[in-house]
Amino acid sequence: MATARTIRPDELDELLTLYRMLNPDDPPLEPGDGLDRQWREMLADETLDVVVVEHDDRLVSTCVLSITRNLTRGARPFGLVENVVTREGYRGRGFGKRCLAKARELAEARDCYKVMLLTGTEEAWKHEFYERCGFDGDEKSGFVLDLRE
Repeated sequence: MATARTIRPDELDELLTLYRMLNPDDPPLEPGDGLDRQWREMLADETLDVVVVEHDDRLVSTCVLSITRNLTRGARPFGLVENVVTREGYRGRGFGKRCLAKARELAEARDCYKVMLLTGTEEAWKHEFYERCGFDGDEKSGFVLDLRE
């Protein structure tokens, strides 16, 4: 049975495995103090949740929910979902949808007035997936300013 929840501190290696499926061209992160410190800070950040779905005693899906404080819309915060990925071999079985539903649940519990998601893919099946999860691809336009070299 699959369980949607927030990540535990001891699951960093499994999370990084999922991220390699999301961005295979990214250089691998090296274990050490810098990574450990970043991980501890992420876990301690009350405005950030790493949502996971566990099935067969392994993480099969994840996304990150970031909550941003706000002074519009009645001073209600908004959520941003990023880094959505489901393990190869587990796709098409509802795990990604369950992961995004948990992110929505967490955002609602924090009184967010909306949750946004950007995708860099042009693959129609991925857009259809996000729409089946309740996201509206026509509601707004997304723009990205890449700050990498």
